[in-house]
Amino acid sequence: MLLRIKPKLACHPPTTLFRFILLLLFWLMLPQAQAAPVAGAPPQQSASTEKENQQAYTALADILQDDKARAQLIEHLRAASSEKAPAATSEPKTSDTRPAPVATLLDSLTTLAQNTFSHATQKLQTLKQTIDSGPKRTFHSQTFFRALTYFLATVVATFVLFHLLRFLIGPIYQRMGSWGHNARLASGPWYKLPASILAAFTIDIALVAMAVTAGNIFSQYVNGGSPVVARQQALFLSAFAIIEFFKAVLRLIFSPNFDYLRPFPISDATARYWNRRLAWVSGLIGYSLMVVVPIVAMRISYQVAALVNFVVMLALTLYAIGLVAQNYRIIQNEINQLAERSMAFFSVILRGLGHVWHLLAIAYFVVLFFLSQFDAPDSLTFMMGATVKSLLVIGVGVLVSGLMSRWILRRISLPDDLNRRYPLLEKRVNSYIPSGLKILRVIVVLAVTLSLLDAWHVFNLTQWFSTESGERVVGGLVHILLILFIATFSWTILASIIEHRLVLEMSNGMRPSARERTLLTLFRNVLAIVISTITIMIVLSQIGLNIAPLLAGAGALGLAISFGAQTLVKDVITGVFIQFENGMNTGEYVTAGGVTGTVEQMTIRSIGLRDDFGVYHIVPYSSITTVANYAREFGVYRANYTVNRDENIDHVNEVLRAAIDELKKDTSLRIFLIGEPVFNGVVALGDHSFTTRVTVRTQALKQWTIQYALDRLVKMHFQAAGITTPQQAVQVSYKDASPEDARPERPASAERSISTLCPK
Repeated sequence: MLLRIKPKLACHPPTTLFRFILLLLFWLMLPQAQAAPVAGAPPQQSASTEKENQQAYTALADILQDDKARAQLIEHLRAASSEKAPAATSEPKTSDTRPAPVATLLDSLTTLAQNTFSHATQKLQTLKQTIDSGPKRTFHSQTFFRALTYFLATVVATFVLFHLLRFLIGPIYQRMGSWGHNARLASGPWYKLPASILAAFTIDIALVAMAVTAGNIFSQYVNGGSPVVARQQALFLSAFAIIEFFKAVLRLIFSPNFDYLRPFPISDATARYWNRRLAWVSGLIGYSLMVVVPIVAMRISYQVAALVNFVVMLALTLYAIGLVAQNYRIIQNEINQLAERSMAFFSVILRGLGHVWHLLAIAYFVVLFFLSQFDAPDSLTFMMGATVKSLLVIGVGVLVSGLMSRWILRRISLPDDLNRRYPLLEKRVNSYIPSGLKILRVIVVLAVTLSLLDAWHVFNLTQWFSTESGERVVGGLVHILLILFIATFSWTILASIIEHRLVLEMSNGMRPSARERTLLTLFRNVLAIVISTITIMIVLSQIGLNIAPLLAGAGALGLAISFGAQTLVKDVITGVFIQFENGMNTGEYVTAGGVTGTVEQMTIRSIGLRDDFGVYHIVPYSSITTVANYAREFGVYRANYTVNRDENIDHVNEVLRAAIDELKKDTSLRIFLIGEPVFNGVVALGDHSFTTRVTVRTQALKQWTIQYALDRLVKMHFQAAGITTPQQAVQVSYKDASPEDARPERPASAERSISTLCPK
């Protein structure tokens, strides 16, 4: 086989182990390079020794030019000298404590460029030697055309059978596409369309396998008994299998003849355009490198084969670059339109791809051109294999990410009974699952990226998994995800239990008390802080951070904060004692810190009060010296009514009792009364009035409701009974301001008086 030079050196950068081996070889070759040729040695041996000396000098120059390699050589020489030192002297061995120079990023890039250039030069020299040393063959027209006849017969038979099978299987493609399309239009199961696409691809691969099998059977009987012809037929069948598999992948993507089986929203004209050109380019490149070039090398010469390889690949590379440049804007616009119809996560990736897709395509064909010059058949196999792997990885990644994105946008609905028992469970589930799926989607993108690098031999993913760093990274990532899942699950369960206890009635029909609700709310807040802190600490330890100094620093910081924030500490301690003493609870009407209102929130530092005007007050615990709680056990309304002193006391009490009786007959108000009202009698006696009092005990916070109703009834009964309230007469007198001689003297009785009745 012609040019069987693996392109791995061009794909893998030299490692530290490679540099060490180079140093070791130089160390072993150094005495030979310095030694003189042995007398009487053959000329070939002297020339070989001289060549080895030149290679040793070149390697030495390369090592001395590279700072990192030079430092490694110095360390190797010092280590070698230190091993011989104890045998020569008994003095204590001293070691050089100077640190080795640390290679910077620029040094690493320079070293990589130098090594790549060196390897490319070696590959060119090897290629030149292979071409120069290739056997010179004599062209025999009769043998050539006889072999060409059998070869073309195999080619024609294979292609005819393959296209015949594809023609016969066409209705099945149409039926599968209609099945998946109808399922999508009828909002059927989501998996029908992907299943039909994968089924069509599987059938396509099966047809390729059947055609290759038939071609192998045909070539066994139609080869003229020549092993050279059989080898050429095998070359064609191998190339046919690889190229047609790649074309099947193209048909999977574009599906030019069956639009229902097209996984992406591409127009028919665009799909046919790109499928035809990419299939033509891949077929021409594949058959040229894997069939034509090896046959020319076998039948004519290596020199002609290398020339054909160069001309064909250069022409196809220029054509591919021109095709990419011609359609750069068109493809970019289509990718941007696809990004506008996609989700936000995929939209960012697609927009970035729209700006660099032409650079990736040009780099692809340029790399293929250079690799094909070193090893024509294997370079194509490598590029096609890497391409198919990349498409497969991207397809699986897009499928998995798309499914995750669908679940991110969906809302999970729990049964009504479960929502009634755990009111916030559905909300938490609908917040945790999308967040977890977003994290998994990012991990999928990272996995796809590493798999793409592995497919192109830029990064050995399998080897990295077996290293200590790979195991540590993967294990740490799994542990972090497991810790987050356990923490989230634990918080959800515990918080749901607390909320279930806060909201629902118990089996005996009793609801939790206000104190219990307050304590459970505080416990839920403390539980959230504790779980979050422990989770963060464990995750940091899994990342590799030493949390012991962090804990010590947190303790010292907490001590410093406690000294600097004594009021805060006082708030917390006072709040703890208020809760233990059950001084107030959420929902109660209290007076605390000079503010009267309803307790809406209680934290570990303060309470939130809403006063009668709707103003929300935050009162720290440290400012509360006295708590007046209106919502405990019962309330009392002391009703004082002042009437005219001339009224009959017994009559007033009788009318007041009638008003109380009417109040007790009201079913909507009677339930608020506790016991019987107490008539205290006259509690104040004045010059013009007296005051009588009645005391009414009510349920807590219902004394104002009773007050409004009772005052209304008393007013109505007093008015009906003719009982008056005390009045004050105000007399305003004045005289005319005119002079006495201007008008006659007016008697005193002529003074105008105005009496105004004013309530007390």
